[in-house]
Amino acid sequence: MAKTESTLVNMVLALLIITAVAGGSLGMVYKVTKEPIAAAKLAKQQKAIQQVVPGFDNNPTDEMYELTSKEGFALKVFPCKKGEDLLGVAISSKTDKGFSGEIKVMVGLKPDGTIINYSVLEHKETPGLGSKMNDWFRVENSSQTVLDKNPASNNLTVSKDGGEIDAITAATISSRAFLDAIMVAYNTYKTEGGQQ
Repeated sequence: MAKTESTLVNMVLALLIITAVAGGSLGMVYKVTKEPIAAAKLAKQQKAIQQVVPGFDNNPTDEMYELTSKEGFALKVFPCKKGEDLLGVAISSKTDKGFSGEIKVMVGLKPDGTIINYSVLEHKETPGLGSKMNDWFRVENSSQTVLDKNPASNNLTVSKDGGEIDAITAATISSRAFLDAIMVAYNTYKTEGGQQ
């Protein structure tokens, strides 16, 4: 096979062919994986709703509505009902105050605002430190739990800032951010007309 001459035209043509093949491959991979990724996100959301407000018999995603927080975040509110009675709401909340950026949580609130449970949906906090928020704030009978506390009557900030909640050891910024995401959900639900 003869060697192709190294000219500007040949180099540009080779680059265009390589770019077209790579772009086409990426487009094909995106198209093939788009639906499975969306289905996995929906399944994760459903699991989080069931975890934070157990016992409902409706489909909260059918009744979902959005509220905008004072921080400008669009929060999804999922009403969880048993029959016609509202057990509580699951609220997809977030904050951008984490040590490594954004933290997204699903928090379950009773109609009066008491925290039922939470699920950390996404974070980029330091493994072994900030990542402990998945379990840290639900340890029963301790000063680190947020469960069964109502932000209207409990100061849900870290004890270092005068609050009632013990921060994760060596991860105070992550702890503050987690509690901020919980408070964003509560404040938005209570002030932006959560009873729809």
